[in-house]
Amino acid sequence: MLYYLQNYNFKVGVESKGAELQHFVKLDEGLEFIWQADPQIWGSHAPNLFPIVGELPEGTYTYEDEIFALKRHGFARHKEFKLIEEEEDKLVFELEDDEETLQVYPFKFRLLIAYKLENNKLSVTYQVLNRDKKGMYFSIGGHPGFNVPFYGGEQYEDYFIEFDKEETLHRYLLTDEGLQSGDTAKVLEHDRVLPLKHSYFDKDALVFKNLNSDKLSLGSRTNQRRIEMTFPGFPYLGIWAKPGPSPYVCIEPWCGIAGRDGESGELDKKEGINLLSPMHVFERTFTMEVL
Repeated sequence: MLYYLQNYNFKVGVESKGAELQHFVKLDEGLEFIWQADPQIWGSHAPNLFPIVGELPEGTYTYEDEIFALKRHGFARHKEFKLIEEEEDKLVFELEDDEETLQVYPFKFRLLIAYKLENNKLSVTYQVLNRDKKGMYFSIGGHPGFNVPFYGGEQYEDYFIEFDKEETLHRYLLTDEGLQSGDTAKVLEHDRVLPLKHSYFDKDALVFKNLNSDKLSLGSRTNQRRIEMTFPGFPYLGIWAKPGPSPYVCIEPWCGIAGRDGESGELDKKEGINLLSPMHVFERTFTMEVL
């Protein structure tokens, strides 16, 4: 089921399956900013990643001496969420553990994903509640895809990502299986602007850790339009598109990261895992603002 938010100049659409953002449209221009999930290229829009981000070694992890199988980016993106709040400017979706999730993730949880539209800004808020009697291990993150270019007659290479602060960026390289290889490669040195180019994604995502910036913008040298993203409290950032001339880019704030090639597989020792005490709540928000 698709639910909508709308104000004087923007319309937002969110699908209950995965609580996935599908539309962010500037109405006066008819301009859609969210990638429209062409199945021949990449068949998603903006999946929500939970309870892991990225891939696990051999697709499994160990918890209390038991082995569990969990696919890349977890199960939330494939689950039907329940709409629990609908206001003029806000939608809140809920997912709770069930028999199916407990087979692959032995924790009782409540996940809320809230979308709030204020003028030209859309915020996405994650709330994770540990409903269990034990500590709960999890990761969570966003994966929104943006159409690039915004307008006809432009080229992908006209676009860039500009960070709020000067960065020296090393990408954490991934194996063919999507795991951290342990190797890095420098892509930016004492600069704020990362030009987009398709060749970046020949080796999967650009994965960054602990940026100086918690704000960036996606813009072009040929028009003034920008999408500004803020992501305070997210220690990892992914930038990704399918290899080849894919007309979009995903900008992904993460509280979590793919496993490392050769690691033990023990969930409590995984990089980027968060530990949440019983009945405690974890909350993070990222925003997308059209300028």
